[in-house]
Amino acid sequence: MANYNRVFVLVVDSLGIGAMPDSHKFGDHGVNTLQHISQSVEDFHIPNLQKLGLANLIPLKQVEAIEKPMAYYGILAEKSNGKDTMTGHWEMMGLEITTPFQTFTDTGFPPELIQQLEERCGRKIIGNKSASGTEILEELAEEEIATGHMIVYTSADSVLQICGNEETFGLEELYRCCEIARELTMKDEWKVGRVIARPYVGKKKGEFKRTSNRHDYALKPYGKTALDALKEAGLDVISVGKIKDIFDGEGITKAHKSQSSVHGMEQTIEIADTDFKGLCYVNLVDFDALWGHRRDPAGYAKELEKFDEKLGIFLEHLKEEDLLIITADHGNDPTYTGTDHTREKVPFIAYSRQLTTPEFLGELDTFAVVGCTVTDVFGVAMPENTIGESVLSRLN
Repeated sequence: MANYNRVFVLVVDSLGIGAMPDSHKFGDHGVNTLQHISQSVEDFHIPNLQKLGLANLIPLKQVEAIEKPMAYYGILAEKSNGKDTMTGHWEMMGLEITTPFQTFTDTGFPPELIQQLEERCGRKIIGNKSASGTEILEELAEEEIATGHMIVYTSADSVLQICGNEETFGLEELYRCCEIARELTMKDEWKVGRVIARPYVGKKKGEFKRTSNRHDYALKPYGKTALDALKEAGLDVISVGKIKDIFDGEGITKAHKSQSSVHGMEQTIEIADTDFKGLCYVNLVDFDALWGHRRDPAGYAKELEKFDEKLGIFLEHLKEEDLLIITADHGNDPTYTGTDHTREKVPFIAYSRQLTTPEFLGELDTFAVVGCTVTDVFGVAMPENTIGESVLSRLN
């Protein structure tokens, strides 16, 4: 069996590869993020992902399957009850979510919560509905700037989001209000998975743009995860992007905040040139935030091409004792109705220079394969009450 000193897990946020058998229960019919992107654009070139076997998982219009991929490739099904970021990542690291996080998509937040949030923050709340981040700014940002009111909104996810103009509202004030919101939404009846600070710049319609100073205030995982097991074993657990926020810092030894998915890959390439032993866990969010939710398959395709280019550079920086895993946390089919995530299976790609006989791993029944395989690499036991099995013994 191969021996590894470092594992890199790259989460291509929302890169689903086909509907789960129960996707209709979540309102998703016939969804397939990657396949529909391929069918929606004239040009689509992802040669490095192609070499690793991505096109061998599902038929793609623009990208052919190859006879001998460089990597092991398989399909992961979601065991948990949900299709959101936290559910996907928590399951990836061993936790099964049986009760979905609270959502307020259809109703907005209850009057009692809004009243308490207004009183504690000292600001009138506007919005209080489900909306896309760009649409809510076009509708209400000018009013917020003029009056000092506070935009609160949600989505199909379990989130309470607060917008704040960096010049007029101020980042520190935005973070203060989000911390209050997080405290209030710890009540069971209001408990959302994340409170998200959504800072933006601009002064009038058509100019508003969200910035990279976003901050997520997540719930702590309900139990220990693979990240905790690795950290407690004295290994490095380095996060890139919003991983630290998703796990509320639990199990993380060092964190890097990214300005974009391209920047996240650049950070990961730099990390590959440093000495560490353990896990580098990367979330690349732009696929989801910029293109999936905005239902823009062409933008999604271009973002995948940018990722593929950086991936080619990253592969050159991998060492003999490195293992790379590429996966996703849910789907977000940009050709589907609405703006919500889609409940889908996700890819599992495992590559190392030590692997000699890559093959199809089949369909596996949980995202937790990722965390179980990572801990197995280092001979670390998964925490109690976690799920999943390692596929390390099959990688040779």
